Amino acid sequence: MNQPNLHVQILREGAVLPEYKTSGSAGMDLSVCLTENLILPNGKVVFVPTGLAMAIPEGYEGQIRPRSGFSTKNSIIMPNTPGTIDSDYRGEILIPLLNLSGADFVLEPGTRVAQIVFQAVAKLPVRVLAELSSTERGSGGFGSTGK
Repeated sequence: MNQPNLHVQILREGAVLPEYKTSGSAGMDLSVCLTENLILPNGKVVFVPTGLAMAIPEGYEGQIRPRSGFSTKNSIIMPNTPGTIDSDYRGEILIPLLNLSGADFVLEPGTRVAQIVFQAVAKLPVRVLAELSSTERGSGGFGSTGK
């Protein structure tokens, strides 16, 4: 089976190419592309640039997730985790960061803040039925299967 390639375009000077940091890494680290420090105000969402655009192969999506170390050490999360980058999107990859640290946070150029994990996408045809098949769980939702 041929492995598809990820095509990347550098849009800004100082952009850092995504990379797997270890042989077992599921995601490629993404860094911010800044020319100077950026203040992330407490309680606010800021879209930070990566300086990169990607051509994700058709049949795949890129899931943007926080880097666990950066997120947990600094109390900075991504409010739409995971964010999906579709294969037909060609704009700059921007990363929404929400600062929950209790104080403003200084984000430095080149900081690795997120990772991108690639997944194959299944496209299913939609079929409308008058009634769905029954299951043991049924319509039991949040917490219905116990602790």
